[in-house]
Amino acid sequence: MICGIIPLLWAADRGDQHLSRDEFRVKQEEYITEKADLSKEEAAKFFPLYFELQDRKKQLNDEAWNLLRKGKNENTTEAQYGEIMEGVYDARIASDRLDKTYFDKFKKILSCKKIYLIQQAEMRFHRELLKNMHQKGKGGPAKRQSIKK
Repeated sequence: MICGIIPLLWAADRGDQHLSRDEFRVKQEEYITEKADLSKEEAAKFFPLYFELQDRKKQLNDEAWNLLRKGKNENTTEAQYGEIMEGVYDARIASDRLDKTYFDKFKKILSCKKIYLIQQAEMRFHRELLKNMHQKGKGGPAKRQSIKK
């Protein structure tokens, strides 16, 4: 579920945040490394797999969104809506399977406690980023660099 928010954040980054995908990943990696107390060696092994998972999940998410856009056509039939929804749910299931596959890969390089801490840090990172984007949208102070490390 958390990984599904990445495309939203990347899209938002192109707007008010002014972060490229690479800048976003650098901030995310720094934040997670600190909050999960990863060593340099652990981070060097973990993040290539982590970002590979993100890319694969983004691809599935993009496929689901493309299917959902087809439903906006007023001439879409009930059968076509059925195909759209089957595809969306198939993409979600595939995404969950990817999570499980990568969890098994992560366990080969990190303890389960560190994987847990990474998930907690990932959720906090996204929550803070969304909060900062929301504040900027309401005319609050720009907080481009405000993700706490």
